[in-house]
Amino acid sequence: MVVNKQMQKNVNWGRVQATIKEFRDGCATPLQRLQKLAADMHKEMIAGLAKDGGSKLKMLLSFVEKLPSGNESGLFYGLDLGGTNFRVLRVQLGGKDKRIVKQEYEVVSIPPRLMIGSNEDLFDYIAQVLAKFVAKEGNDCKLAPGHKRELGFTFSFPVSQQSIDSGTLVKWTKGFAIAETVGKDVVKELQAAMMRQKMDMRVAALVNDTTGTLAGGRYRNDDVMMGLILGTGSNACYVEQTSAIPKWPPGLPKPEITVINMEWGNFWSSHLPKTKVDDDLDADSVNPGDQAFEKLFSGMYLGDIVRRVILKLAQDACLFGGSIPKNLTSPFVLRTPDVSCMHADESADLKEVAKVRSLPVETRKVIIEICDIAAQRGARLVAAGIVGILRKIGREGKDVRTVVGMDGGLYEHYPKFRGCLHEALGELLGKEGSANVVIELSKDGSGLGAALLAASHSVALQKA
Repeated sequence: MVVNKQMQKNVNWGRVQATIKEFRDGCATPLQRLQKLAADMHKEMIAGLAKDGGSKLKMLLSFVEKLPSGNESGLFYGLDLGGTNFRVLRVQLGGKDKRIVKQEYEVVSIPPRLMIGSNEDLFDYIAQVLAKFVAKEGNDCKLAPGHKRELGFTFSFPVSQQSIDSGTLVKWTKGFAIAETVGKDVVKELQAAMMRQKMDMRVAALVNDTTGTLAGGRYRNDDVMMGLILGTGSNACYVEQTSAIPKWPPGLPKPEITVINMEWGNFWSSHLPKTKVDDDLDADSVNPGDQAFEKLFSGMYLGDIVRRVILKLAQDACLFGGSIPKNLTSPFVLRTPDVSCMHADESADLKEVAKVRSLPVETRKVIIEICDIAAQRGARLVAAGIVGILRKIGREGKDVRTVVGMDGGLYEHYPKFRGCLHEALGELLGKEGSANVVIELSKDGSGLGAALLAASHSVALQKA
């Protein structure tokens, strides 16, 4: 108690309040600014659809021609590779009446050596796991006579896609570093590895996690028009009319609709509320100048934004009585789940904050305030992005129900962030307009979505 009193005595509270005010003002997202951001998102979407490189938004073609309708039937597989773990699953579909009859999955870790090893070793390992999983098919797994097994492949790394069942790796991320894979068609690599395992299986669809999330939601609800990931990273996709895509490759068949992978983490606008803290974080990141939108709110960065403000207060205003905790100088030591726990603490003495570090109550209140500023800004930016997409597809303020398929821990496990997002949608769209926009959580839906897209693009079903 004596230590805490001495700590508080040394704090420059005037400097603390001035620093917090500077951060709050820099993060401000009044309605007018959000409206400008929504307008800029809409404008950049149009530019990105006009030509490649026309916008910070890549607006990538997914080549999805047919979203799951619920009429699909048969046995299909999904493979979801997006990090150090991957998921294999199978689903027995029973058509419109029975829908998903049975679903099974396994989650497997990738040995670190394979993440930096050879191309063949990585894909052979994945194919071996998949072969063992297929071998466990029960008697109730029914593959139609004469039909080959088909698989949807969720591959959450940058690819240049030429069709629904092909895509060339642009670069690895998330700790993978296998140079020989870059420039190769990952579907062909997986297909070759499956052949080495003597598996008679066809990759019917290659998608990213956002598109998989949209497809999984669309199978359950025809009103799903967007997929959104709010987790470690962030991305969005949506259903677009191909007639609104000037850059559609000439000579390719043109379905009525397709899914556009926006890669919205790289969105930029002069109206983004950035602070010096954000500029410093960007400069210290592995990709300075890229992913400006994502760096303001995604799970990877939100905790570090809060840490950097706390560190500034410790250095400039003696928030901890003059001492600076050693771990506070380490990037990413404060994780977004920690921020969520502290932000949710409504106890009189803020016990959750004390779990992170033993501090006087007044200091804990300062930390909560910083969490609140950062989370509010992030959630409101996401809301503006959603409204920009609604405007592009002609559903802003319209009396038509639009569902957003959502996945990711930032939305699922951070209640105050989630609440701020819904509140901002209400401000932007009004009471009646926001009532027609529904966010549905689709937990781990990207793997299931890939299997469902394999079904909707099944060669066997098209021939049937």
